Amino acid sequence: MLNIVSILIGLFALLFAMVGIIPFPLVPLLNWIAFPIALVGAVIGMLSSSNTGRNLNFVILAISGFRLFLTGGLI
Repeated sequence: MLNIVSILIGLFALLFAMVGIIPFPLVPLLNWIAFPIALVGAVIGMLSSSNTGRNLNFVILAISGFRLFLTGGLI
């Protein structure tokens, strides 16, 4: 059950992360929203016996974290 919750949280964070990749003004700030959501999903995924939700959230963390790293955390 926790794996399903983690996957749903990951899909919700993925929406923010994919829109946040677009380089229009202020849109990449959505990565600041996607990162903590994916972090919560990864923690819930760690409590599960399956790895799918945890891995999905780790990928989203990598995507949004890399985007924030490239821009210095700003835009």
